[in-house]
Amino acid sequence: MLGEVLRKPDKGKSSGVLFGDHERYVDWDGRSEDPQGSPGGALRRELEAGHSSPITEYTITQTAMKELLLGIFENPVIVYTLLALVPLIFVIPFALFAVWWERKISAHMQDRLGPMRTGGWHGWAQTIADILKLIQKEDIIPSAADRRLFKLAPYIVFAGSYAAYAAIPFSAAYIGSEINIGLFYVIAISSIVVVGLLMAGWASNNKWSLFGAMRSAAQIVSYEIPIALGLLAVVMVAGTFDLQEINRMQSGWFWNWFMFQKFPFLFLAMIVYFVASLAEVNRTPFDIPEAESELVGGYHTEYGGMRFALLFLSEYANMFAVSAVASTVFLGGWNSPFGSFLSGPVLGFFWFLAKGMAFIFVQMWLRWTLPRLRVDQLMYVGWKVLIPFGFVIVFGVGIWTLAVR
Repeated sequence: MLGEVLRKPDKGKSSGVLFGDHERYVDWDGRSEDPQGSPGGALRRELEAGHSSPITEYTITQTAMKELLLGIFENPVIVYTLLALVPLIFVIPFALFAVWWERKISAHMQDRLGPMRTGGWHGWAQTIADILKLIQKEDIIPSAADRRLFKLAPYIVFAGSYAAYAAIPFSAAYIGSEINIGLFYVIAISSIVVVGLLMAGWASNNKWSLFGAMRSAAQIVSYEIPIALGLLAVVMVAGTFDLQEINRMQSGWFWNWFMFQKFPFLFLAMIVYFVASLAEVNRTPFDIPEAESELVGGYHTEYGGMRFALLFLSEYANMFAVSAVASTVFLGGWNSPFGSFLSGPVLGFFWFLAKGMAFIFVQMWLRWTLPRLRVDQLMYVGWKVLIPFGFVIVFGVGIWTLAVR
């Protein structure tokens, strides 16, 4: 079976991995054996030839999957295109489900039922009907708008959201790009979103849209600092930016997760990160860029039809991206909380998804629980609460690490 090399076996035992046309058996002392007598040394040495860091069983799993696809399509361009489309295939159904889920959550919190008719059971097809309606709506651009920037802005926003998925490990068998600065890349590339929001607000030639865009820029720039500090604390412990390697370090039972290490510093780092991530994705109580009671709709006031749908899709894609980073960095990512029990490539994706959805549930819960902050309150929380706490956490982890050494 593809990618059965998930855990390091007992010393002296071999693990098999499907590679090319046959199966090679690799032991973890550096030796290998080939049941078909194929010449050419160990699979590990073959893989390490193209990598700057030591190859782990997780890398072999990912490489075996790529080799299988190359054997089927025999064209690396097609293979890497398919691998790049995997997050898109995930994001679109997720956004449709998340909109329906949020409607049901908010309804039950307010003693309502929410959608019940469309599609039958609990109105499951309501968001599908909504997206079909948006696709068919007329494409309207305000006469006074900057047409080029107005059209381009939704694509910039979505590109920044989607690009972040390239370095997020969905399971031991899949990560879009195996880069050793994955966490740094996610933080950096997601900042492109603010460029698209500013572009949308300015190009709309609407004062409410411009106010929303300016608020969004100030908010995202301010709250990127506590996000970076919260993640820096984990990087100091892990010693790497590689998200797949960070996953590997948390393998085993749930008490190996980083949120329980250097307690309470990394647990507080997770809280700081999560609160700041709410502002990063414009969720309540930090949703002032699109405050409907003040700015009509904020930066997307003038957008309708498919362009509005793209901005809406980007918001939910961002929600899962920050939740995926939190689950990977603090909650073990695709690792099973029960050690080797219920682990594997498929079950790993299940655990990764379950942890991410738990964070998203809390985001939705807070939306229907907390009031929206004023602009001055939002800046106060960011600069005078979260950032000082972030520095204390970083210093605490640093002192602890030096003391242990």
